Amino acid sequence: MNKLLLYILFILCLISCNRNTETDRYQANRNNKIDVKQLIKEIKISEEDVLIGNYALAYVSNKYLLIEDLKSFDYFVSVFDKNKFSYLGSVGKQGQGPKEISNPGAIAIDDTHGKFYINDHSKMRIFSFDIDSALKDPANYKPNVKVHINSSNFPTEYEYINDTLCVGRTIAPIGINDYTPSVSKWNMLTGEIVPLSNNTPKIKHKRIVCASSAKYTLAAEIYTYHDLISIFDFNGNLKCNIYGPEWSDKSSRDIHYYGGGVFCKGSKFIVSYSGGSNKGNDYYPKQLIVFDLDGNYIKTLDIGYMINQFCYDEGNNRLIFVFNDEIQFGYLDLEGVI
Repeated sequence: MNKLLLYILFILCLISCNRNTETDRYQANRNNKIDVKQLIKEIKISEEDVLIGNYALAYVSNKYLLIEDLKSFDYFVSVFDKNKFSYLGSVGKQGQGPKEISNPGAIAIDDTHGKFYINDHSKMRIFSFDIDSALKDPANYKPNVKVHINSSNFPTEYEYINDTLCVGRTIAPIGINDYTPSVSKWNMLTGEIVPLSNNTPKIKHKRIVCASSAKYTLAAEIYTYHDLISIFDFNGNLKCNIYGPEWSDKSSRDIHYYGGGVFCKGSKFIVSYSGGSNKGNDYYPKQLIVFDLDGNYIKTLDIGYMINQFCYDEGNNRLIFVFNDEIQFGYLDLEGVI
């Protein structure tokens, strides 16, 4: 046996020994691609009802679709019927007053009580809106302060389960222009933050988004600049690391890999994927990758539009999209697709 062959066998042995066959999913290719662009249905919002800018986020709450316009000059949240997509009103007045919002962040949904919570990162508060009450008189409705945020470590987006259990991305600022992100449990009442992602790969200058599911008691750490996703339970036990075809632990911001993710019916996990340059329109994901809850690859859905953000409507088993493309909003029925 020559030296070159021995060296190759040695390297393969090292790679094999460093892999945890129970939790590591190395996926060299993801070639099961399906074009679903023709299945995307546009959600048409009349400009006579409301103008929504490019910096928008969509959320589903019971019978409502909430669209948050982060750059609005009047009301930050527009409310629609989630089935008919008819406009119902706008809430969350922009301003510096005590019950107004000056620098909005993500929204969390409390379906049990018919409320949503919105971060104000300037005032370091989370405001609480009763949706039905707010729609009755948007101009005069005053939200309550749900909680004050600790500026040293706080949630930026999260799933509300109850007052003592929220799961999402938290950040701890480092200096002026840097921070350490983590997927964590957060107790609204005590302010306690417990990181869940302690057993995931060590990445320098980590940047992530988070997806979570109270139904499956799972959370995902979705990496922005690395071809990596980690899934774990609410106790921090690692379920799997998903290493994509372009995986490398080197620190770089050249390529944008993943956007957001959602857990869906049928024990599926879906993430948006770009794989393009971080500069220009190649940044935007145009594909969705579908996994099972063990991190096994199932298929890739070619959406064909540039995706800003998307959310899951479980009642209708559909994805609702915010696009940066020829259409601004649309949806995809998942029945028969995944």
